[in-house]
Amino acid sequence: MLKGWQVPASPVSVDQAAGLRRMVSPDGVRVIAVTGGKGGVGKTNVSVNLALAMSALGREVLLMDADLGLGNVDVLLGLRPKHNLSHVINGEATLDEVAIETSGGIKVIPAASGVRRMAELGAAETAGLIHAFSEFGYGAEVLIVDTAAGIAENVLNFSKASQEIVVVVCDEPASITDAYAMIKTLHRDHGRHRFRVVANMTRSASEGKALFIKLLNVTDRFLDVSLDYMGAIPFDEYLRKAIQRQRAVIEAYPRSQAALAFKKLAVVADNWPVPTEASGQLEFFVERLIQVSQRGRDARP
Repeated sequence: MLKGWQVPASPVSVDQAAGLRRMVSPDGVRVIAVTGGKGGVGKTNVSVNLALAMSALGREVLLMDADLGLGNVDVLLGLRPKHNLSHVINGEATLDEVAIETSGGIKVIPAASGVRRMAELGAAETAGLIHAFSEFGYGAEVLIVDTAAGIAENVLNFSKASQEIVVVVCDEPASITDAYAMIKTLHRDHGRHRFRVVANMTRSASEGKALFIKLLNVTDRFLDVSLDYMGAIPFDEYLRKAIQRQRAVIEAYPRSQAALAFKKLAVVADNWPVPTEASGQLEFFVERLIQVSQRGRDARP
């Protein structure tokens, strides 16, 4: 346990669309993008443990590794996938064949690792992704999208196609700068106004709150956006041990401070308004993802 740390209070065819509707619960699916701008802020750890914690609350959770060229969710969880998204897009496997169910009850869609072209999908590959989702048989209540680092086009596309954007920051100047750049770009160029913030690797709950205030002061000064503080994850030796064991800390060390903090984050996320309109359907997420990707290509010189 970390001394002095307390968990803080806190365009698709009709047939394709019909297939996608089979995935969703009657109340719609909540799509959460986890991003951060800078690499090394613990974004994938947040994605994985948040997914498992929400599953423990009784939710059907799908975790998509959207770091399409350098995926590592499978590595963190000790999974050995035979197929990944590159096989889906190449027509070598279905999404059902790619998705892996973990011991924690979530399903993981692994990304490719070291496949450069996956980071920049063209129109044909994107159409393949739509088709794969249209035939996917898993009913999800929550889709968590673990984006790549940086503010490349595909990171922005996944983020702006999601209903909720969770920005992970840590107490480094580069982290604050990159998080601000991510928020600024999504707001200025893509009309997103609300962002959730998680402070990671903090020494205390108060340090996490202070980190959030630091980011908030910058956004309040220059941007017309709303930042909501989700909470903080402590710097925890048990988290490092869990990574070495290729397990999520919430499973390997469920009573650790980090695990308790992730459980708290899950409760916060689970209390967000449940989407009930068209934007709450998973096919809307896929359609939106494709539309914003197409606009990005059309805008290129």
